[in-house]
Amino acid sequence: MSETTAHAQSQTVHAQTHTGQQHPIRLYLFVWGLLFVLSALSYMVDYLGIQGYLRWTLILVFMMLKAGLIVAVFMHMAWERLALVYAILLPPLLVLVFVALMVSEADYTIFTRLAFFGAAP
Repeated sequence: MSETTAHAQSQTVHAQTHTGQQHPIRLYLFVWGLLFVLSALSYMVDYLGIQGYLRWTLILVFMMLKAGLIVAVFMHMAWERLALVYAILLPPLLVLVFVALMVSEADYTIFTRLAFFGAAP
């Protein structure tokens, strides 16, 4: 009987000491502020009328920074094991590589069609 009581006491002590991972609220407020600033900068790109490749580069950079902050802090990926981070982040990166390969092949295809068939449909 004493073994059962000792085991139960050790379980309650373990449950009391392990309450979970707590992050300071200051971190979440700071990230929320950064997201607000990045959204304002993204809006300013449109408001200032920036055009061309600079516009799309800035919009994509701000988008990736916001997505990275959300994934790292709010989805707790910054504190996960490296294997889990690779399992979640590596497939989208590979999809982007495949998209880049398809874009280069599309350019080659349109070039050969124009070279052999001419510009008229």
